[in-house]
Amino acid sequence: MTRKKKEAEEQVVESVPTISEETSGLGTIRINHSVIAGIVRLATQSVEGVVNVGGGGVVEGLTDFFSKKESERGVKVSEVEGGGYDIEVRVVLQFGVDLAKTGLSIQESIRDQIFAMTGDHAKNIDVVIDDIKMDLVTKDDEDWASESTS
Repeated sequence: MTRKKKEAEEQVVESVPTISEETSGLGTIRINHSVIAGIVRLATQSVEGVVNVGGGGVVEGLTDFFSKKESERGVKVSEVEGGGYDIEVRVVLQFGVDLAKTGLSIQESIRDQIFAMTGDHAKNIDVVIDDIKMDLVTKDDEDWASESTS
């Protein structure tokens, strides 16, 4: 293998954005940003009152649509010196939920899942509430509609 070819391969490997890097007797373990973003999305969606991750305004929605990976939509992950990471997650919440409590639940869910799955801590978790959505048909409306047709 030529020297230039070897250097080019090393640059490709180093260009993968990694959050953490562990070394064992068997080799190196790297966690890609998109994996952490996927964990963040799933942890956020598991919180009651979350309608959507990402997809706030039109510009943000277009940016998310053309994002490289679906798991990165609505989530930004960056490394912090000294270990850990900063996370920003953009959400749409259900109308009627306590926004502050739901935001705190999102932060706790993300913190717990990232620690459980990676062993690393999130230094900062910012939750940006882009919008709230109201269900078009509520349970009471469905009950009323079924009673009137009976």
